[in-house]
Amino acid sequence: MKSKIIVVLAALLAFSGCLSAQTIDSPEVKNLAVAGLKQEVAIRRDSRWIPYIEAQNESDLYFAQGFVTASDRLWQMDLYRRVASGRTAELFGKLTLEEDKRWRRFGFGSIVEESYKTMPNELKRVLDDYARGVNAYIATLNKDSLPVEFQVLQYSPEPWKPSDSLIIGKILADGLSTSWFEDALKARFSNLPKEKFDQLFIEKTPFDVLVVGKDSEESSKAAKSDAAISNAEEIYQLAERESIIRKSSLERIGFYQDFNAASNNWVVSGKRTLDGKPILANDPHLDGTAPSIWYLSNLSSPKGRVSGVTFPGTPGIVLGHNEFIAWGATNLGPDVQDLYIETFNDKNQTLTGDRWTDAKVRNEEIKVRKGLIGPETESVDFEVIETDDGVVIQDKGEKKTALKWTARYPENNEFTAFYYVNHAKNWEEFKSALKTYGGATQNFVYADVKGNIGFHNGGAIPIRSSGDGSIPYDGSKNEGKWTKFIPFDELPESYNPPEGFIVTANQRLAGDSYKHFLGHSWADPYRARRIHDLIANNSKMTINDSMDIQRDIFSISYSNFAREIIKMGAASEETLKALRSFDGKISPDSKEALLISEIRKAFLNTILRGNLGELEANSYRWSMQNSFIDWLVREKPANWMTKELGDYKAVLIESDKYARETLMKKFGTDEKNWRYGKSSTFNFRHPLAAAPLIGSIFATPSFESYGGFSTPNVGSAVSMRHVTSPGNWDQTRHGIALGQSGDPKSPYFKDQFDGWRSGNTPVFPFTKEAVEKTAISVTRLSAK
Repeated sequence: MKSKIIVVLAALLAFSGCLSAQTIDSPEVKNLAVAGLKQEVAIRRDSRWIPYIEAQNESDLYFAQGFVTASDRLWQMDLYRRVASGRTAELFGKLTLEEDKRWRRFGFGSIVEESYKTMPNELKRVLDDYARGVNAYIATLNKDSLPVEFQVLQYSPEPWKPSDSLIIGKILADGLSTSWFEDALKARFSNLPKEKFDQLFIEKTPFDVLVVGKDSEESSKAAKSDAAISNAEEIYQLAERESIIRKSSLERIGFYQDFNAASNNWVVSGKRTLDGKPILANDPHLDGTAPSIWYLSNLSSPKGRVSGVTFPGTPGIVLGHNEFIAWGATNLGPDVQDLYIETFNDKNQTLTGDRWTDAKVRNEEIKVRKGLIGPETESVDFEVIETDDGVVIQDKGEKKTALKWTARYPENNEFTAFYYVNHAKNWEEFKSALKTYGGATQNFVYADVKGNIGFHNGGAIPIRSSGDGSIPYDGSKNEGKWTKFIPFDELPESYNPPEGFIVTANQRLAGDSYKHFLGHSWADPYRARRIHDLIANNSKMTINDSMDIQRDIFSISYSNFAREIIKMGAASEETLKALRSFDGKISPDSKEALLISEIRKAFLNTILRGNLGELEANSYRWSMQNSFIDWLVREKPANWMTKELGDYKAVLIESDKYARETLMKKFGTDEKNWRYGKSSTFNFRHPLAAAPLIGSIFATPSFESYGGFSTPNVGSAVSMRHVTSPGNWDQTRHGIALGQSGDPKSPYFKDQFDGWRSGNTPVFPFTKEAVEKTAISVTRLSAK
């Protein structure tokens, strides 16, 4: 689909001179009068072009933030709001029509408008001021100074609305809280014996890192119905189709990640650091695009100073620190989506118990670009049906499938919490702010200047009247109704734990003793375990030690897998010799890591095919798939080994043989060319990067693969890195994947790449004195 889009874009290039710079700021410009300001605002820029905005009141602060962010990232901001509101077909035509339909079903455009209307006036003013700033920047542009993407696509930006900032949060919700796809896979396997089902969808491992609660002795048990789901195959096919559309949409803007798994964070008490001050570290994982999804900023007003990253288009700071506290986040990934099989009659009514209820019908008009040249559009009408249980995502006549999702509740927004977190001064104020958080549920970590550390989940997690949402409900039986959300004070929490540190990396972090159901699908625990062990073995942690952890590419999973093969002698002599020298690191030069990766794929496919018959094993992926592989090799359970397969040693030997044959076909017989980095290369792709004639201006460096699902450093998916020590604010390290500017001609478009690639994250000064010393440019905005 991407290649087809590029053809369209190339045809649109019917003019020259479309490469004018996006930003108006430059070292030569020192003063600028802007309509809409109350008082003068100082904007300092450092050598990475990070803006340090100093305002004399909050209204001007957020106005200036909107103005400055738009000057660097306007087209990216416009694309974000178009994606979430289902308006990309206006740019890309029928090629993205199905993506727009998917977003329109959710109805986020009207949902965020309702969210805005019910917000406190204080927060409305922030959104209003930010929008005014964006629009003030847009007003400075003409057709020749528009960012290049607008010129190529032949359109101009519409005014920014306050609700546009809110709709960006719905992209995060889609990227980080889509849980029903794995439910559909489990439904397809509902006819498996319960023991095998529980083993296939393993939840507990010896490597788990719990933050709250304790586990019982009972082994892991995944959710499984007592009977096979009659329409399981139909639901699975729906999930397959939807997942492809979702992936295409989110990858284009850098918010896609498998299984909602994204990020590492940790906090370490001053009792375990060299200088006695706590340390907080955070590195979110989302597959990158150009420009970065993050934008670094330092914001100062009489109400305080706050620094960190935000999403272009969102006021304030999302992850970072102020003068008193620091915070970070990783995704929890609980089950916040449920499917309901609804029974309809010919009057468009749904059956609930013995009662028929009218379904809601919403008509959406989607504008679709007509052809290859010109911005003219035609309208496509699209009908959306909603029941009391949710929005219909599949229509099979009398039976329709509805999706219920926390993101579709107007009261569940992200912005409110982050505004209050930006101003929090202690643990209680931090928690009070998180009470208002309604976005994709996060593992928030905390550290403050008084030496305290903490962790608290934030987000809406439903409590159901029956079941746990792991399989579709029968809507006609009134099953699985959401009665309420888990009360904030009952969400997982830890404050100054005796261990002196807290680690979250999307793992299952609540033990069996925790009172509420969170979910069944978690990331493999290897990243969390590796980080935990490195911190536990270092009682004098420093910022540099945390940076080393962020760079770490040692894989517990791969290392243990290699040892099991060696112990069994379950490979060729050539492979055994290589594995004996394996250092456990998934580095670009590692032949051993490449071999292990291929052997694991072949091994899993053989096991699944031998047990699941005609089903296509290669098509299945689920959240703890790698823990299942490692469990099989470690425990060698008899119930997964059939007469045809033989034994585990035999399967591994055949897997090794197949892996070697595959690598010979790919890289030749000279094993010096068998390097993990050659298995795939990556670059941060701009949506227009492959366009003939103009695509080269968006080019970013290519690099070889390294790291993976089981290493703290996950390679290309690291979107930013942050390490800070409260009280040592000017020693904070914070960097993003490419650069601050979205203008491909700017020297700041990709200047941060080398630091990101090496993990040598630069210092991000915080105090006024440090900022003034590092500024290379000062622009003073004054009222016009």
